[in-house]
Amino acid sequence: MILMIKKIFMGIGLLLMVIGIFGLSYTWHIDHRTAESLSAYCRIDFQTSHTAQGKLEGAVLTIWDWRYDNAKLKNEAVLYTDGDAWEMKAATKQTPPPHDSRDHAWQNENKLFVELPRSSLPAIKKAETVRFRFYYDNGQTIDLPLNEPDLEYWKRQVQ
Repeated sequence: MILMIKKIFMGIGLLLMVIGIFGLSYTWHIDHRTAESLSAYCRIDFQTSHTAQGKLEGAVLTIWDWRYDNAKLKNEAVLYTDGDAWEMKAATKQTPPPHDSRDHAWQNENKLFVELPRSSLPAIKKAETVRFRFYYDNGQTIDLPLNEPDLEYWKRQVQ
């Protein structure tokens, strides 16, 4: 009888360890995922503002990234247009679960908001490639290009 109880507890213990290992590897995989483009990695929103006369006056980029770990976004970002770098200071915010996103209910929501330098806007209009880089405080760097549809959208917005 005692031997049977020991075996049951050993079985439960092993099962919990296996579940824990799979859970940790799943969350690590999500937090360290790879992608071909910025919009494939996270949600992005690029908006421009114009004067009353229709002249372009600025552009902002907002990024939402969801992850299981507690790493926070750093307040810095870099925009690359055909290799030219535009360093920027960003506003960041982390919202722990639960929050409004139903698709990412158990993940931390990280939001980065940056105003692009006005001098970068003509470079975006002419660029063949645009990359965006941002950082997490755990040492992880995300550096991804815009895909072709996003690049064309950005170019139309800065006209």
